[in-house]
Amino acid sequence: MKDFWADSVFFGLALTLLAYFLACFLQKKCRLTVFSPLLVSVILIIVLLLLTGIDYDIYYQGARYLSYLLTPATICLAIPLYEQLQKLKDNWRAIIAGVAAGVLASCGCVLALCLLFGLDHVHYVTLLPKSVTNAIGIGISEELGGHMALTVTVIMITGVLGNVCAPAFCRLARIREPIAKGIAIGSAAHAMGTSRAMEMGEVEGAMSSLALVTSGLLTVIAVSFFSQFV
Repeated sequence: MKDFWADSVFFGLALTLLAYFLACFLQKKCRLTVFSPLLVSVILIIVLLLLTGIDYDIYYQGARYLSYLLTPATICLAIPLYEQLQKLKDNWRAIIAGVAAGVLASCGCVLALCLLFGLDHVHYVTLLPKSVTNAIGIGISEELGGHMALTVTVIMITGVLGNVCAPAFCRLARIREPIAKGIAIGSAAHAMGTSRAMEMGEVEGAMSSLALVTSGLLTVIAVSFFSQFV
């Protein structure tokens, strides 16, 4: 049976889609934040690969086809932003201030934690780009001399936590304004958080898309200063 799956070109693709649809079903039935489709599908795939002994490389041979959709999916994020263009024009000062605050908070938290736990410079610069997309984060980590593999892991963890916990944190912090929610989520949890913001509303999704891009650019500038502190 294992050899059958190993010889199947689209095994990884089928498994990924099946796990995601099952995760969506569980979320609708349970209606709990912890049953985020993104988190549950990842756990299901990991458990299945461990139980069956199927190598990750075999799974990736099929799953990699999904990565071809990342570029058009990213471009599509511009659509809700265009639809909310008037809100962007009316609130551009608050939006810029919110994104800048998010970038400074992200870098500041990493700095504080590294000083608290006594991490060295290499680990510090590895963690700095935790709240930006992989494409930007990997470049930052490589340029500053960090561990790129660890940077990718931290970015993924940040995104998953943001995707799962964003609504609860917004309620806890009493953030009710859709624009503020979107800016906070996009600045803190990049693309994975943005996917959750899309589910929360059109305005939240549009503002999170904007914050995703803007915070990535501002982070490139910010880390050049923060990297000198440790």
